[in-house]
Amino acid sequence: MSIRYPSSLGDRRPSREELQNFANATIDDRLPPPGTPLRLLIVGINPGLWTAAVNAPFAYPGNRFWPSLDRAGIISPRVDASRGLSDEVETQMERLGIGITNMVARATARADELTKEELQASVPRLIELTHIYQPQALAIAGITAYRTAFNRRKATLGEQDASFIEGWNPATSLWVVPQPSGLNAHENIDSLADKWQQVWLSTSP
Repeated sequence: MSIRYPSSLGDRRPSREELQNFANATIDDRLPPPGTPLRLLIVGINPGLWTAAVNAPFAYPGNRFWPSLDRAGIISPRVDASRGLSDEVETQMERLGIGITNMVARATARADELTKEELQASVPRLIELTHIYQPQALAIAGITAYRTAFNRRKATLGEQDASFIEGWNPATSLWVVPQPSGLNAHENIDSLADKWQQVWLSTSP
C-alpha cells in the first residue's frame, strides 16, 4: 500500500505569493521502510520552493527530471508533479525500487543559496543510507554540489570511484548526473535521459 504524502495546498499549484512562505521548509523523502533494498536511490541537491509547497520531488513545472525519466524509459508515462505525486506514481516508484531524498533538507529558491558546510554535512547521512537501503546505485543530481560536498573539485559526470569515501557501502555504485533544473543550459531532456539510462542499466531488477 502506497503512503500518501499530502501537500498543504491540496491538489492545486501554489501562487507566486505563496511560494515565499516555503523558504526553509522541508519535504517528505520517498523512501521505503528501513531495510528494504532499493534498486536506485536518487539524491537531489535540496527542495525548491515549489517542491516544498506541493511536497513532491522535482515538482517545478520547468524541471526536466520527470520528463527525462520518462524519455529514458524508467518511469512512464511522464509524471506531472506540479500539484504533488499521485498514489499511482508513488506505487510505481515502490515497485521499481526507486527512492528519492535530498542532500540538504531545507528549501531555497536556488541551490546556490546553500552553504559549503550544509552540503558537506550531508555526506554522513548519504553513507548511512547506503547501508540502510543497500541501493544498487546512488545518483546525485548535481555535479557542483557533489564536488563541494565530497571535496572532489575535478570530478566529472558519470560513475564515480567511491573507494575514497570512508564507510561507503561497496555494494552501492556512486553516480553523478546533471542538475535537471531548466537553469542548467548545458543539458536537455534527451541528454539527461541518456545519463539516467546509463545509471538505470547499471542496476538489475
